[in-house]
Amino acid sequence: MMRTLVAALVTLGDPGTLSGGYLYHRRLAELAAEQNARLLFVSVPQRPFPLAMIDAPGVLRATRRRAAHVLVLDSIAAAFLGPWLAAFGSPLPMVGMLHQPPGGIDHGPVRGTLQAALDRLAYRRAQRLLLASDLLAIQMREGISRPERLFVLPPGRDVAAAPAEAPADVRQGRQAAFLSVGNWVERKGLLSLLDAFARLSPRAATLHLVGDTRTEPRYAARVQARLGQSDLIERVVVHGPLSTQEVAALYVACDAFVLPSLKEPYGTVYGEAMAYGLPVVGWRAGNLPFLAEHEREGILVPVGNVERLSEALRQLADDPLLRQRLGDNARRRAESRPTWREVAQRFFEHLREVFLASQIARVGGDRFD
Repeated sequence: MMRTLVAALVTLGDPGTLSGGYLYHRRLAELAAEQNARLLFVSVPQRPFPLAMIDAPGVLRATRRRAAHVLVLDSIAAAFLGPWLAAFGSPLPMVGMLHQPPGGIDHGPVRGTLQAALDRLAYRRAQRLLLASDLLAIQMREGISRPERLFVLPPGRDVAAAPAEAPADVRQGRQAAFLSVGNWVERKGLLSLLDAFARLSPRAATLHLVGDTRTEPRYAARVQARLGQSDLIERVVVHGPLSTQEVAALYVACDAFVLPSLKEPYGTVYGEAMAYGLPVVGWRAGNLPFLAEHEREGILVPVGNVERLSEALRQLADDPLLRQRLGDNARRRAESRPTWREVAQRFFEHLREVFLASQIARVGGDRFD
């Protein structure tokens, strides 16, 4: 049996950040020992774009100092290593782990275009590219060399082994409780959600918001101002960031999940909600149409149509049988997706295959030198 596989995952900034990609990596690190592996984090320092490129040589040297067998390149760090990798190659066999398309999803057109080119420079050096969704696979096949390197590896459907104790009375005497999980950034559509929710009868539902409120301070200030208006007073519960166990408890307790996000390369929280039997509501955008079918596992609304979003929420608040039907379908569909343990097994199998292939190629090359 092969010795313990050591992989160095190059990411950007704090690996403890609360967002889908970082959480994905931490779950894999937690499960690595079961796969006779270790996943170590090496971070590119966060600097104004594109200054972090100057850190690329030191970051790559750090992967060697960690005695790693394979380098895993997180898509949010790819641009900063791209020029160096293009010029000198990777010190280790390399696998790309993509949670966003080239250029990212939160940047303006100038940075997005430049970053996309830098990202693709880095990906040319990868033996395999692991993609977090079918949507990303479609986006990456356009203009990618050797598309046979692409493999879809979505997040696990399970949130936590044991949910925390469910909160008492999440409906607060109303007909239903809606849950939304997402950091307060503009692309998550929180202001649209609040405008749609405000149109409901005050007795229709209680809305629970989970996520980091400090990610985009200016946008968060707008959300806070909207929450303070009279049509939302005492109708919305702001939880802030919660542990996975606490989020799982809210999935158990609430009646439906809503997140009108404009850009979700995967949308981990939709899949988690579905696994707990919640119907999902959101814009017909990003990866959501790959996860849920309109009026089967949830309600998908045309992008930007706040009136239709409000009507979807009203339907679910007024009709418990509709919630049950959509929720049951959502759970069944979610159960066809892998658990985190299965994702970890496939992830480390990919890394091990890339490492072993590199060893064979090196021995073969030496033999003919």
